Amino acid sequence: MRIAILSRNPNLYSTQRLVDAGIKRHHQVDVIDTMHCYMDITSARPSVRYKGKKLPYYDAIIPRIGASVSFYGTAVVRQFEMMGTYSINESVAISRSRDKLRSLQLLSRKGIGMPRTGFAHHPDKIDDLIKNVGGAPVVIKLLEGTQGIGVVLADTQKAAESIIEAFMGLNASILVQEYIKEAGGADIRCLVVGGKVVAAMKRQAAPGEFRSNLHRGGSASLVRLSPAERKTAIDAAKTMGLNCCGVDILRSNHGPVVMEVNSSPGLEGIETATHKDVAGMIIEFIEKSAKPNKTQTRGKG
Repeated sequence: MRIAILSRNPNLYSTQRLVDAGIKRHHQVDVIDTMHCYMDITSARPSVRYKGKKLPYYDAIIPRIGASVSFYGTAVVRQFEMMGTYSINESVAISRSRDKLRSLQLLSRKGIGMPRTGFAHHPDKIDDLIKNVGGAPVVIKLLEGTQGIGVVLADTQKAAESIIEAFMGLNASILVQEYIKEAGGADIRCLVVGGKVVAAMKRQAAPGEFRSNLHRGGSASLVRLSPAERKTAIDAAKTMGLNCCGVDILRSNHGPVVMEVNSSPGLEGIETATHKDVAGMIIEFIEKSAKPNKTQTRGKG
């Protein structure tokens, strides 16, 4: 098969692992910088151009699109889809998961566990917004934040009100969520591929930190999932429509709750913690799911 990995950095661990896994299984694998793609949008012969040439018709693509380039990145994925290329995650599913508010509303509609959450752009009574999620301490999140950036823990009512007022002064949209104290600064990252949890790790926040992101100094270790946690991760991935994703779960007193569904999960932490060939599993899933692209004759223009 001919596979393209849409990644801005070919030297990233996740990108390299996917390339190596694809080559190991005898596929041709190209890495394409999403932001350097440009599109020829026509009804007869849609194409993607790159560095002055028309890209070939790939059998499959693996989008590795960062949150900061979601709009253009998903447009490129849609263009490949128009060309008959199989995408492990469809553009609409990526967009759905990147919208934090929309994703939480979808999870809520399906009855999937999640922290009590409030959303406001300009509430008349900030104290009521805080009260509705259970009162302080609360977690305040910018809708556009990633990797723990734009996430603040407010210990008291006054602190929460001040932070919310500050964010609103910047015309920012925010989420206010209950703080799951019993999680102890730890969450569980479940890697879901093809409707199955293929690997899971526990991420523990660094001392003095409540955010467990590995980018913020958190540590990773093996974890055994309960049936409820496994089902929650699978249901969350299905709700988002993602074939490959990371589902972040907290262990609360009222069962597992989903914090986020990530359509481009990093592989380094989870492969290191579990010693599993997750990249190989992703390529294997593509082999089972993608069909040869016979839309048009291949070849560079």
